[in-house]
Amino acid sequence: MSAESHYLDAIEAEEDGNFEAALEHARLAVKADSSHSNAWWMIACLLVPDGKLPDIDQASKGLVACTKVVELDPSRVDAWVKGGRIMVDQLGLYEDALHWWQRCREAAPLESVPIIEQTTILSDLGFYREARDRLGALFEENLDIANSQLQRITQLHKTLELSAEKEQDALFKPWQRNHPGWASIKLRANKAPVSENFLFMITTIPVLMMEVFTSRALFGEGWGAFCLTSILILTTVILGMAFTRRVYQRVNRPGFNLLRALQFEASSGCVVIPDEIRSGKLYMFLFSRHPPAFQQRLEKIIKSGKKLPKNWKLKSPDFESHLDEIGYIEEDEEDSELAGYEEE
Repeated sequence: MSAESHYLDAIEAEEDGNFEAALEHARLAVKADSSHSNAWWMIACLLVPDGKLPDIDQASKGLVACTKVVELDPSRVDAWVKGGRIMVDQLGLYEDALHWWQRCREAAPLESVPIIEQTTILSDLGFYREARDRLGALFEENLDIANSQLQRITQLHKTLELSAEKEQDALFKPWQRNHPGWASIKLRANKAPVSENFLFMITTIPVLMMEVFTSRALFGEGWGAFCLTSILILTTVILGMAFTRRVYQRVNRPGFNLLRALQFEASSGCVVIPDEIRSGKLYMFLFSRHPPAFQQRLEKIIKSGKKLPKNWKLKSPDFESHLDEIGYIEEDEEDSELAGYEEE
């Protein structure tokens, strides 16, 4: 049978809900014709369907399929997006994803999605200065931003503004063994994170109850008193939510730092978290919140025991390489390495 016949059989099987048969026919299609991009795309979607959590084998093969699609048809932004999501969300390949999204920029220089994704990755790993540069490029190049991305960009901007207000040495860097952030993580290692709802309950709810009980004495009765009481309660809720959010960020900072260390281990493929922290309740809580593929890959990294080398550096892609594609700049060989690892 021809590749197209297998592909049509795959479509029919998928429509009938027989996904295993659809996957088998799609694989036969690419075996008959390795340049059949639609069959590769079907394989990616069947292995890593939206809303599902694949294991490491499915995620890895889905990423390979996405790579085949963009190699055959670089204009397929949907394949770029799916591949990038698999890299970061499922496998924790943050550093590789930076290069993936830059390749996407080269293929589609007017797309804003790659910049937003690169900014998010750099921010998650703690490279805030580089993340601010990425976010700035979004506006410098006057790219169109979808309404669905505005909230995410706003949140990223707030995060980067807060980081700019802090001393750079105070920002947690998991690649530094002697960073003070490790000490705070060790203190909270056997305690799970505190939920924001719990903090709101213990800080704001008692105040609201007191206001309800004393409102009659304060404002009397009638519609005027009801309106004043409602305004007081609404104000208390707004202030209470803002206060709770600040407390939540402060109390759970060790958890956020450990989460960054987890992500860094997955990205670098090297072990940086001490064993005494890894056996604690906080680590187990954060580890269990990651998808199966991420957990399985991280377990392989831990089992390998590979340590971060003394001369480790996060190598970012050439963020201006897309300009070569549209004829704005000449090829440049500038060093694009970021902050390095410090070892005892």
